[in-house]
Amino acid sequence: MKQTGVFDVFIDYRKRLFTKNLVRGKQVYGEKLVADKGTEYREWNVRRSKLAAAIEKGCPNIFLRAGQRVLYLGCSTGTTVSHVSDLVGKTGLVFALDFAPRVMREMVFVAEDRGNIAPILADANQPATYQDRVSSVDIVYQDVAQRNQVSVFLKNIDMYLKPSGYALLAVKARSIDVTMKPKSVFAVVKAELERYLTIVDYRVLDPLEKDHAFFICKKK
Repeated sequence: MKQTGVFDVFIDYRKRLFTKNLVRGKQVYGEKLVADKGTEYREWNVRRSKLAAAIEKGCPNIFLRAGQRVLYLGCSTGTTVSHVSDLVGKTGLVFALDFAPRVMREMVFVAEDRGNIAPILADANQPATYQDRVSSVDIVYQDVAQRNQVSVFLKNIDMYLKPSGYALLAVKARSIDVTMKPKSVFAVVKAELERYLTIVDYRVLDPLEKDHAFFICKKK
């Protein structure tokens, strides 16, 4: 076991990650379900989730706990959101935000089954526009493939993250600058983040997620 609520299970001599399934019998993206002693677990595919990839790459703590409130920016169709939902449990809440109506339609179906996800159709670059729908949160999580993704991240932290909270950022190098080597992009991002935040952990996600890195930060 690594992070609280994330389990290592060996199946066919291969280690896989699992979370406890909040909704027994329900899959979200065709993942494997495993029952043990009355509890059902969902496989967390490390090649379909940057958060799972960060854990697989050795990140020991992603700071997600039962009962927390999470602002998830760039939720897409809900693959990773569903596992965050498992981790925060019935007493937690995930504000799942995306600007694309097509993916948000699928996110709504995931939310209906789970009960602890609030889908929000909005632009993460304009945090003031959803101020009436989001409370202060324990975790800001961002997976937004835009050139200004660091700026978006910082604006949402400033507006919504509690002083004691943590901020998790998946960085896609090619979205920031396709002409630079990913390693150089990550160095620029790291320097920018360190102006405002304390970086708790940093992982390059290759080969699980090509040209991606993952940062875990805390307010100074």
